[in-house]
This record gives sequence, structure tokens and C-alpha cells, in this order.
Amino acid sequence: MLSNPIIPVLRSFDEAKAVEFYQVFLGFSQDWTHRFGDDFPLYQQLSLKGQDGRFCILHLSEHHGDGSPGANVRIEWPGLAAFQQALLAKNYRNAKPGLERMPWGMQELRIADPFGNRLVFFEELQDEAAHASP
Repeated sequence: MLSNPIIPVLRSFDEAKAVEFYQVFLGFSQDWTHRFGDDFPLYQQLSLKGQDGRFCILHLSEHHGDGSPGANVRIEWPGLAAFQQALLAKNYRNAKPGLERMPWGMQELRIADPFGNRLVFFEELQDEAAHASP
């Protein structure tokens, strides 16, 4: 594990929709949850582990003021084409993410969560990185 990971906090509004999108569709695991009491907002940590040992940690919060809907998070993710194919195979009705080659030598997969946050998974394209302008 990294000694000092950066962990974005994204706003969420519905626990069931968060589970369906982040855990069932994207494949994140729920590491832990916290509520101050019954019928209080949920705060949780999710992690996604890649085949190469890489991981991503996100916090989702239902608390007012913890993040603004519409945040944009970039996540470096090697093996992006395989990840995209695995997502498409799940036949999730709310998203069919595509891959896009960007002019700056990256490949990106963009997807919006049910709360208006945008996740951009990306990987550097080795063949284009060598030719990119400084």
C-alpha cells in the first residue's frame, strides 16, 4: 500500500445505487462504512484492485458538504481495454463505456456515476508517449 495515497471524497445520495454502480458494475470492494447512528448519512471507503496489483481508493459520502456532485476524478488504470471489455460484459443498463484515444498520448474511459460525479480511467499509450511533444 502507498504510504500517502490521495483519496478523493465523492458525494453520493443513495446507498443502493452506489452499491449497484461502484461494487456490482465497476468491481470496487467496500472496505468499511461509518454512520453516526441509525438513519444517519453513510460514509464509506471503496477500493478497486487491478490485475497488476495497482489499486484505487475512493470515499463516498452522503454527508452534506462532503464533496460536491459533479466532481471529476482521473484514475490511472493499466489494461484499460480489458477493463472496458469486462464492464461491457456486465451489460449494465445505465452505461456502456467506450475507449477514446486522446491527442496527448492517452487512452481514456469516461463514466458518470448515478450522482453526477465523473470518473476518467486512463492509461498512457506507450507508442504515442515516445512521440509526444514536451
